[in-house]
Amino acid sequence: MALGQFAFANNTNRFLACAPLDTQPYAVCGVPYDGVVTNRPGARFGPQAIRAASLMLCDGIHPVFDVSPLAHVGDALDMRLPNASPLPEVRAHIERQAAALMARHHCVFLGGDHSITLSLLRAARQRHGQPLALLHFDAHCDTWTDHFGEPSGHGTWTYEAIQEGLVSPAHAVQVGIRSSGERAAREYVADQGGAIYTARALRGLDGAALAPTLQAIRERLGDRPAYLTLDIDVLDPAFAPGTGTPEPGGLTSAQVLSFLEELADLNWVGMDCVEVAPAYDHAELTTNAAACFVWTYLAGRVARDRDRGR
Repeated sequence: MALGQFAFANNTNRFLACAPLDTQPYAVCGVPYDGVVTNRPGARFGPQAIRAASLMLCDGIHPVFDVSPLAHVGDALDMRLPNASPLPEVRAHIERQAAALMARHHCVFLGGDHSITLSLLRAARQRHGQPLALLHFDAHCDTWTDHFGEPSGHGTWTYEAIQEGLVSPAHAVQVGIRSSGERAAREYVADQGGAIYTARALRGLDGAALAPTLQAIRERLGDRPAYLTLDIDVLDPAFAPGTGTPEPGGLTSAQVLSFLEELADLNWVGMDCVEVAPAYDHAELTTNAAACFVWTYLAGRVARDRDRGR
């Protein structure tokens, strides 16, 4: 079966109601896998729900970038995955399909649990030929060396990415971290030379007050090819209850939008938005936030192309 032909029954509601994937420079692709979650399952249904929530944006012009990404985005639908297979086999399927898409498009992936990001980074690292910069939004550090006795899972991918040389530690930034955990895991990225901006450190910061943090991130990531991964649980559960492992004390939607808008001109090579579990959502708060974040990222990329005369 060709890439992009597989979809759940209601997957015909494509992201932003955009056209089928063709020659558009940008692609959205679902990765419906949640086989290694540690709390509440259901993120495999995230791609469908984010697509449905995106329909309210289909005729919108972004208020900051003054563009609509609609004409530039195609939907590759959902990856076909063997959900009952061992994680290494699932990851190999994800990596192959991601690599094929990345060869033709700038991609945004809709998860799925956070374990999918390791495969996406492997594909991106291979494509760009060097360790990537990483901006990681999350309540959890995801730097455990094992996953409750298993060697890998949705809480180990950051550790694995650094160990495999997929990510340059000096160019890695984590934002919103606040969950409990042993120091070795919580501070792993910082100990390797990266930076961590905890949710506590960011409390009450937005607008001008957030500017020093944004500038520091901009300087750290520099011009290196950069990947953005956004776990929806970076948001406080008041803004995103529909996720598998909610953690009180998180960021606001406005804060996350400030990061996405102000850093839009960096050398992004891809994005994912993961851990949306619609079964636990209320009034579509979580899926609306996720759709808006992806839309904002895509609008920022299209605006960058416009400003560079592409």
